[in-house]
Amino acid sequence: MIKSIDFTNELIGFLDKSPVNFIAVNNFKEMLVSRGYTELKESEEWDVKADGNYFVTRNGSAVIAFRMPESPEAFAIIAAHSDSPGLKIKPNAEIRVEDRYVKLNVEQYGGLIMSTWFDRPLSVAGRAAVKTKNGIEMKLVNIDRDLLVIPSLAIHMNRSVNDGCAFNIQKDLLPLFSGGGKGKTFIETVADSIGVKADDIIGTDLFLYTRVPGKVWGRDNEFFSSQRIDDLQCAYTGMRALIDSKPTKSVKMCCVFDNEEVGSGTKQGAKSTFMHDVMIRVCKCLGMDESGMLRMLASSFMVSADNGHAVHPNYADKACPTNRPYVNGGVLVKYNAQQKYTTDAVSEGIFLKICEDAKVPYQRYVNRSDILGGSTLGNLSTEQVSINTVDIGTAQLAMHSAYETAGVDDALHLYNGMKAFYDVSITAKSDGVYNID
Repeated sequence: MIKSIDFTNELIGFLDKSPVNFIAVNNFKEMLVSRGYTELKESEEWDVKADGNYFVTRNGSAVIAFRMPESPEAFAIIAAHSDSPGLKIKPNAEIRVEDRYVKLNVEQYGGLIMSTWFDRPLSVAGRAAVKTKNGIEMKLVNIDRDLLVIPSLAIHMNRSVNDGCAFNIQKDLLPLFSGGGKGKTFIETVADSIGVKADDIIGTDLFLYTRVPGKVWGRDNEFFSSQRIDDLQCAYTGMRALIDSKPTKSVKMCCVFDNEEVGSGTKQGAKSTFMHDVMIRVCKCLGMDESGMLRMLASSFMVSADNGHAVHPNYADKACPTNRPYVNGGVLVKYNAQQKYTTDAVSEGIFLKICEDAKVPYQRYVNRSDILGGSTLGNLSTEQVSINTVDIGTAQLAMHSAYETAGVDDALHLYNGMKAFYDVSITAKSDGVYNID
């Protein structure tokens, strides 16, 4: 039986080596291959067999892994996302200041908390499109050293900084790269890190990331903090649960989409056809027609996994007065009357019954009625595939900070809940009864 601290340390190790979406998905690929999964290509014919384990990627930033049963009756899906809010480096990034500094031009990606990016060591990761004799090759980039800092303006020059400061991303959030002079340019530094010539780099998707490693902390080591807990905690845990789960009657899928933080409206996002395309191809490999696939979808179930908010110790009034989720309180089940979350009585009942049978603690999250919350990917993916879905996660603090906080016990609670979901078969009956075997 794995311990909470051991599972959390494994998670932190994954977070530390996954500073951006592209590298996270590459790490998932390596994990899957090491466990005997076969990679499929969207551009090739598929030969999917019963009892086989497979995965397919799109754009290098989204991945769907799945396990085939002997006689499939439904899909059992966990969905999460690979991206996090941050700062993306613009083309022609260098800005020289009085011939004494070089800073980099950046733009906002998603709803980041800007203040958390100041005065900490940063570096750059992502991907580069490199010219070759045969065309273009994508290469992963991770400049694995302390390279940048976004320095704050001294309080002596801004006496009102502690009274509330509205940051301007074009002015205040530009990282310092060098002290001027005739050293290597930024693009030359990127080229050196991947062993190519700067002139051969024809395009980039590069982001800043914090160099502060993940840490377990607290009086009883009950908390951990790291970059990108939202949502790589759910993505990693879902993938681990898939790999570790036992055979059932369902096609078990773990879908890690990209671009959730900017609306999911990309070819690799939850609103895309990615999941639906995979389902169609799987069913065709099994000899099913459209009617057969629709019958499978009627008994299928999806867990949309994206973290939610714990009651904050300094802002307890910001939480719902009757639903008070806490760090280390168990798996978070999320509700919203405006359907930003997909949970309804059916999906709530099914998932909570699974948790209760497996003795996995859970708690409920609802926004304060006068505070708008964020959305996630479950309600967007149903635009392509309409199945029963529940929204879950863990309760965390400092969501969308460069360095977030969550609970050590909750990491294992989430894993146990996800694995319990994968270990059962759900069957929809015509009279509205749902069997859980």
